[in-house]
Amino acid sequence: MEDAVAVVLRQWQQLFPGLDLAPVALVGRLGRCAALLQQAADAPLAGAGISRPEYEVLAALRRVGGELTPGRLARETFASGAAVTKRVRQLEERGLVVRRADGRDRRVAHLSLTVRGRELVDRLLPAQVGHEGALLEGLPEERRRQLAEGLGELLVLLEGRLGGIPG
Repeated sequence: MEDAVAVVLRQWQQLFPGLDLAPVALVGRLGRCAALLQQAADAPLAGAGISRPEYEVLAALRRVGGELTPGRLARETFASGAAVTKRVRQLEERGLVVRRADGRDRRVAHLSLTVRGRELVDRLLPAQVGHEGALLEGLPEERRRQLAEGLGELLVLLEGRLGGIPG
């Protein structure tokens, strides 16, 4: 059985027989896997009425603990400041996040989870991890580890070249 990228590679090889398509094989498959995993992995979140970007804000606040400024939250979630502002506003309206003005500089906000926000993350995280694990069933544990290590190397390389900051 062939994956969708193999078909694309074969088509390109017919049109450009001498072209090295190894980058397309890797980047194309990474992109396709990312899109499929994103779509499938968000099911538990959707069931809780939360989007992946909102979950990432909540999870970052829970993971880091305490309070974060919007700028730090943007770095933790690899999102733009404007995107974080929008997500935080939505989460505040739902009673999951609270904003506190800085005592010395009222322009600075400190964000933290409410009790409801913490309870939601604590309930969703095990379900989310279990769901993602189920998506990877059929891939041996050692192969998962190797893939994770290889992707970690690629991520370090790309973050070094591209800065790791969303554009």
